[in-house]
Amino acid sequence: MHSTSLSRRRALQVLGASAASVAFPALAQAERIVLGQSAAFSGPAAQLGIQMNIGAQVLIDQVNAAGGIGGRQIELRTADDGYEPDRCKANTEKFLRDGVFALFGYVGTPTSLAALPLANEARTPFIAPFTGAEGLRDPFSRYAFHVRASYFDETELIVKNLTSLGLTRISVFYQDDSYGMAGLTGVQRALAARNLAPASLGTVQRNSVDVAAAVQSVLPAQPQAIVQISAYQSCAAFIRAARKAGFGGTFFNVSFVGTQALADELGPDGKGVMISQVMPYPYAPTMAIVREYLNALKAHGGGKAQPNYSSIEGYIAAKVLVEGLKRAPKLTPDGLIAGLESIDTSFGGFNVSFGPRKHTGSTFVDLSMLTEDGRVRR
Repeated sequence: MHSTSLSRRRALQVLGASAASVAFPALAQAERIVLGQSAAFSGPAAQLGIQMNIGAQVLIDQVNAAGGIGGRQIELRTADDGYEPDRCKANTEKFLRDGVFALFGYVGTPTSLAALPLANEARTPFIAPFTGAEGLRDPFSRYAFHVRASYFDETELIVKNLTSLGLTRISVFYQDDSYGMAGLTGVQRALAARNLAPASLGTVQRNSVDVAAAVQSVLPAQPQAIVQISAYQSCAAFIRAARKAGFGGTFFNVSFVGTQALADELGPDGKGVMISQVMPYPYAPTMAIVREYLNALKAHGGGKAQPNYSSIEGYIAAKVLVEGLKRAPKLTPDGLIAGLESIDTSFGGFNVSFGPRKHTGSTFVDLSMLTEDGRVRR
């Protein structure tokens, strides 16, 4: 688990880097490849941005130490949006005014939906957002590249798993915004394919843990399982409240919840909670990419950062970006797009395949479970 003090220090470092970027209105692109990342580094979803950034920065530091890309160093600039679309839009507008090479590692559906139209208009690549929402993939954008599988892929696996066990009364607790709706739509699609529908629904506002009304809305239907589409604090609050109200069934979450953050929030109350994953299991070196990630994480910053799904996503996303830069015929945004579109390879066992009209690189989905001692098990 990550310590609170480490997380706070990392957040201050991230925000300090963001503030420092104000001093550079014109980017010296001839010397650096500057990326812009807007994400939550504060508020109830902060661990998602902090950990995604840590993983990406570990990989970028490795690349820079080895000479960068064609002698050019990569710089990852950050801006805190608190998981709020308006703040993300303002951050993105500033990145684009400053002339960043690409936007990278944005965190969240509502925030990414606020940013992508700006990236499209500016013809700036928008790489590896931490979201599986279909609204960012369809309609197709030449500038958006998704490393992870979609929420439709995740919710299909969840529903398949539940129905194979004979569980058909499945309810949904979801965040009342574009992220929650993306996940809800995925569950509805998967259920409809089996001639089923959600047993009941409950919502929570973004960046809120006020779940009392959702519990009252969901439990009367006596669901056997509840699929959760929200961030870790609200999901943890709902789990505790539902169990206190007598729910004895299974909880499933999609990957965006923030697996380790959810485990840390719940402690012993997390026992048996399931999460769909779109990245390799990060806690044991069972794949070459995970061994590489764990060794890099251990060597980074005194080895204080601990592995988790959010940071390995940042690491793999940055690795894919770097591969696109290496393959680019010219180090320009258009060259990066061409380089990424040529990728059809295995990154240490994690397969990524792009093409001129195929900008979703992976369909990998797996399941994990929380244990009562705060661990994550496959």
